[in-house]
Amino acid sequence: MVGTLEGRVALVTAASRGLGRASAEALAAAGCDLVICSRDQASVVRAAEEIRRATGRQVLPLVADLGRAQDIRAVLEAALSTHGRVDVLVSNTGGPPPGPFMGFDDAAWQGAFDSLLMPAVRLARGVVPGMQAQGWGRILFVTSSAVKQPIPALVLSNSLRAAVTAMAKTLAGQVARDGITVNCVAPGRILTDRVRFLDGEAAKGSGRTLEEVQAEQATRIPAGRYGDPREFGEAVAFLASPGAAYITGSTLAVDGGIVSSLL
Repeated sequence: MVGTLEGRVALVTAASRGLGRASAEALAAAGCDLVICSRDQASVVRAAEEIRRATGRQVLPLVADLGRAQDIRAVLEAALSTHGRVDVLVSNTGGPPPGPFMGFDDAAWQGAFDSLLMPAVRLARGVVPGMQAQGWGRILFVTSSAVKQPIPALVLSNSLRAAVTAMAKTLAGQVARDGITVNCVAPGRILTDRVRFLDGEAAKGSGRTLEEVQAEQATRIPAGRYGDPREFGEAVAFLASPGAAYITGSTLAVDGGIVSSLL
């Protein structure tokens, strides 16, 4: 039995659309009140209103740039002042641009470090003490199937999301006895704006249409199709649930079987 998340408080970042939005929707449907953030005020307010109407849960929308330490502090402070605790953290960030290894200078690598790894570190560091005090918590990092099978055009994402995975694995071992689970959720080709953008870039580079690129990509997925964001959100909600209490330090691939590695 999975169990309920009724009355739990979830903080979901980059949640105005895509995988973050899907995660927030699934957690609210499972009973969580939400704190969500995005860089775009209009989008995050609209997302909060729509989730609130659909689920009846409390949803606090905040504006934050996750690459800024002060913005993360403000989000954590707002969550704690509003609810007194964070039970579930879903650390989600946008992806860096695609390109070849030699196409990125030090500034690009530093930017990827600041936008992918450090938000995960800062968010987890902010919620762990409260979770330890109450003896229960769920920390989930949204990564990518690239941590298991690198994607050729995404050297920045491949590298920094792998760093998040290693950090999560280490943290999981240190807080497991406190009742806190730490896991990563690794999407494959889920039909989000980010994936549409990457497919569009591939189309431009190859002289094909977007539809041709997507049709070709679908043939490489054993499931034969792109994933729906809602399917990703349901996986997040499961790992946050009481029924997943004995799963920690793991990376769950939500990818339709596209990754062929054993681990």
